[in-house]
Amino acid sequence: METHRLILPEDLNQYGFLFGGRLLAWVDEASWIAASLDFPAAKFVTVGMDKVEFHHSVKEGTILAIHCEKARVGTTSVTYAVTVRDGKGEDAPIFSTRVTFVSVDEAGRKLRLEPDGDGGK
Repeated sequence: METHRLILPEDLNQYGFLFGGRLLAWVDEASWIAASLDFPAAKFVTVGMDKVEFHHSVKEGTILAIHCEKARVGTTSVTYAVTVRDGKGEDAPIFSTRVTFVSVDEAGRKLRLEPDGDGGK
């Protein structure tokens, strides 16, 4: 799955570059959407994000391409490899990580993921 974001003035820090936390929120959201599309009946919460390292800064007006690809499916969790690039096709990634989600029930207890993607329901 791939989505895009436009960097606006409200996304910038005091030096005119993209706030890292804003990008992390977008990565979390995009990968959660990917997981929810792959397992439509599951209720996912974020368990963790691997290494957080920004490869270079991003300025206002940049269009980001956020690509999420399923990397691993466990018994109750799923992990997505996420790569963020300049949307104009530049090869070097701006950011990359792996985000892991766990399927939970209404009480927040882990719930088995079923192969058919129904989240155990």
